[in-house]
Amino acid sequence: MTYPKYAVLAGALALAATVTSLHQAHAEQCEQESFEEAKYVVCTLEPGKADLRLFWKNADDTPYRTFSSLAEAIRAEGRTLAFAVNAGMYRADFSPMGLYVENAREFQPANTTKAESSAGQVPNFYKKPNGVFFLGEAGAGILPTDKFLKRRPKVRFATQSGPMLVIANKLNPIFIVGSTDRTRRNGVGVCERGAVRFAISEDGVNFHDFARLFRDHLKCPDALFLDGGRGVGLYNPEMGRNDRSWHGGYGPIFGLVE
Repeated sequence: MTYPKYAVLAGALALAATVTSLHQAHAEQCEQESFEEAKYVVCTLEPGKADLRLFWKNADDTPYRTFSSLAEAIRAEGRTLAFAVNAGMYRADFSPMGLYVENAREFQPANTTKAESSAGQVPNFYKKPNGVFFLGEAGAGILPTDKFLKRRPKVRFATQSGPMLVIANKLNPIFIVGSTDRTRRNGVGVCERGAVRFAISEDGVNFHDFARLFRDHLKCPDALFLDGGRGVGLYNPEMGRNDRSWHGGYGPIFGLVE
């Protein structure tokens, strides 16, 4: 069978447009950005257009721990892990520190423990307020833990971490301007038009500056700290990234499935 030349040309143009569109989508998904001399990787997901999920344990009921093991499991299902980041703090056995909901099933309850300071330091998870990132029928949201527990929204995925970085467009008042507590950090924000933005710092930053990244640069009225130091990690094949945690692995993981 033969086809008119114009039909072949139109098909080639359509294919090229599709490839270009897919390439642009991947290119825009995660980008390197700078804010006040600090370098970051920022990954943006548009509401309703991305299959963002939470993962913790595999089919053998053991934590995935690495991005590679999660990618292999998703590949076995005929899908692709486009990118992933750690999804909050976890214990030595890689179990989530607080609330964890996966596919509408609560695996870990909310942690409302008030931790005593040790040598003047309160662990990050217990710095007030901490919060919950969640995905439900109405899209993504972030709430301080106490408000989340009062409202009890119906969610498909949820993870608790802390502290809150930005609350209703205001910085968490516990942060100190010019603090020397600088390390690599990652967090998530729910931003303009409901977009979800993940930020991973490539340089050491303090909490105040990291929170300002979300509010002032990424335009996120609500943002939540996920982890810092050796627990920060990013998986993104487009950028050649497959980080490992120096804690022996990750606990809960955010993953974008395509």
